[in-house]
Amino acid sequence: MTPLTIVCRYSVRVSPQMANRIVDSARSILNKFIPDIYIYTDHMKGVNSGKSPGFGLSLVAETTNGTFLSAELASNPQGQGAAVLPEDLGQNCAKLLLEEIYRGGCVDSTNQSLALLLMTLGQQDVSKVLLGPLSPYTIEFLRHLKSFFQIMFKVETKPGGEELKGGDKVLMTCVGIGFSNLSKTLK
Repeated sequence: MTPLTIVCRYSVRVSPQMANRIVDSARSILNKFIPDIYIYTDHMKGVNSGKSPGFGLSLVAETTNGTFLSAELASNPQGQGAAVLPEDLGQNCAKLLLEEIYRGGCVDSTNQSLALLLMTLGQQDVSKVLLGPLSPYTIEFLRHLKSFFQIMFKVETKPGGEELKGGDKVLMTCVGIGFSNLSKTLK
């Protein structure tokens, strides 16, 4: 991993001290693995901040080969669910990022379905992507792709070993349908 760039801790219509509490708690987890972590904060107040108070954290890590893995958590809206402490949110989000790093692959678990959709709609040629373990959402999304586009993916399991660190990987392969925009004018 390259130096961990942590993007955007945000707070809206709450004390700016909430941001510092989130940053400190996320750092307490992440500094055990890599010392050079950069966390940027953004606090909004007044008319520009909207009507809903809250705070959240978006973490992004870049691997040495240029892959970006991310994790994000936000506080619950007021009156909906249990209140979340800033320290808990920071620690939980840092743990989610570490889990994404362990899972590995070229795409984090949140965006697996997007990569598969782009492969499906792509040129009528073979496309491949190496993913971490498939999320339940991605598995259901594959079922939708099969029913909407009649496309099947070849799924190869690659056990995590010396070459592929972290959890088991899945190599997804398909031939795209060659979708093109019919409204696009030709020159």
